[in-house]
Amino acid sequence: MSAGGAFGGNRGVRPVPPEKGVFHLDHLHECDLEKKDYLACLKSTGFQSERCCQFSKKYLECRMERNLMAKQDMSELGFRNLDEVETAPDKISRLESSTNEPKEKK
Repeated sequence: MSAGGAFGGNRGVRPVPPEKGVFHLDHLHECDLEKKDYLACLKSTGFQSERCCQFSKKYLECRMERNLMAKQDMSELGFRNLDEVETAPDKISRLESSTNEPKEKK
């Protein structure tokens, strides 16, 4: 005789919450727009995630607002104030071009 349920699980034992980094599936597609925006940004930037951090942040905020993941301060998830970070393509290309230019001789 089996001591567990239909799939061998132990009935009567309280379920353990998932570990950090594991979150519930978005069965109701509540954050699909944010997810699609983030994925589109990744694709358009050649999968350079640092250029899409504003979309990633919006996606995670959406999940937290809808209790699809535990609420945490964004700084704990590696985000800093996005107002301080310029992610515009013109800023990035200025940075890239300045590192490729020869240094001035004195």
